[in-house]
Amino acid sequence: MKPSCHRLLTTSRPTAFTLVELLVVIAIIGVLTGLILPAVQAAREAARRMQCSNNLRQIGIALHNYHDTHQRLPPGCLQWRGPGRPVGMKQFAWSAMILPFIEQTNLHLQIDFHVPFDSPRNAVPAATMLQVYLCPSALQSPSSGRGKTDYGGLYGQRITTRSATDNGVFIYDISFRFADVRDGLSNTICIGEDTRGPDSEWINGRNVFEQSGGINDPDIWIGDNEIRSDHTGGAQVLLTDGHVQLLPNTLDRLSLAALITRAEGDLATDFQN
Repeated sequence: MKPSCHRLLTTSRPTAFTLVELLVVIAIIGVLTGLILPAVQAAREAARRMQCSNNLRQIGIALHNYHDTHQRLPPGCLQWRGPGRPVGMKQFAWSAMILPFIEQTNLHLQIDFHVPFDSPRNAVPAATMLQVYLCPSALQSPSSGRGKTDYGGLYGQRITTRSATDNGVFIYDISFRFADVRDGLSNTICIGEDTRGPDSEWINGRNVFEQSGGINDPDIWIGDNEIRSDHTGGAQVLLTDGHVQLLPNTLDRLSLAALITRAEGDLATDFQN
């Protein structure tokens, strides 16, 4: 005996989601996305921080090879354009002088070091963007028309002193030997992250700076060059022996000052290699 049409209609099951079921599925997907997305973002930032660390290591190797070749480090800035200095000072940065040691010999040969860095004759090489000088976590800043850098040389610190701040490794028109870094190569920062600083061109000798505050200090004017990064919790620095360290935002300022000076005999008590 065949079932009636009425029985067929009343016993058949629906083949589509109900509105309630659809809302439940969407809610579950939303929860899972909320749980997974921070982990994905953290993994991506870890990869970017690793690339930034590798950049600094390459710079460190280049500085050591430069020292092996010239028996001293490059000056922080060659022919600084300070007040009262002659017109036409060239103002080349340490980061331009180490180009042959970061596999950029051809670019180095394109630069005319007999004229200032901003001479029209240097416009083409100066505009070159070099990945080794760029932190992948750094926020993009307006272009100046020249290749930028997210890493600056430490001219000195004015956290504990105001009288003489040229106490770092990279100062104007003077080259130091490793032997001159009497506080110890592993205890002295030579390069630090300096993202969004106003003087952030790898060819321009203004990319050396004095440190006046803490790491990523929110009270320091954003228009000043300082150790500053877009990493979470700290900023990376290169110490003169070639190793890279992430310095936390909580690092004591006195310890930071001691890490910057090259020959003051001070100790960074809160710092661990």
